[in-house]
Amino acid sequence: MDEIKVRISRKEGCDDIPLPRYMSEHASGMDICAAVEKDIILRPGERKLIPTGFSVAVPSGFEVQMRPRSGLAVKHGISIVNAPGTIDADYRGEIRIILINLGSEPFTIKRGMRIAQMVIQMVPVCRLIEVDELDETTRNTGGFGHTGH
Repeated sequence: MDEIKVRISRKEGCDDIPLPRYMSEHASGMDICAAVEKDIILRPGERKLIPTGFSVAVPSGFEVQMRPRSGLAVKHGISIVNAPGTIDADYRGEIRIILINLGSEPFTIKRGMRIAQMVIQMVPVCRLIEVDELDETTRNTGGFGHTGH
């Protein structure tokens, strides 16, 4: 198993908030908890920026992706507006999650509640080469639903 060293720093006053952690042996994402000072009600259709109480530093060539938790999505319609949210290797501020309530009932976010998943991914740096034409493929310019599925 490859190991990537990620530096993490807690925000003052957040010692009671669990740091990101894998919840099972083969989990891809680490669960992230809310560092709200008091309960926040997220009404249907509403979105709010939720603090996590920590900052990270990932090595150059990596990113942190914030993804919705499937249990919150299926049970309550809670998702992340910009899923996956990207935290670049040079960002050092507190990580905050833009949650949205796509459900039909208000949802309460409590301090320490698991609200998202954090996945660390390698990011290749690409060089774009401008050309007059692109190679043709079988799909070519076929877009959404072009295969009939």
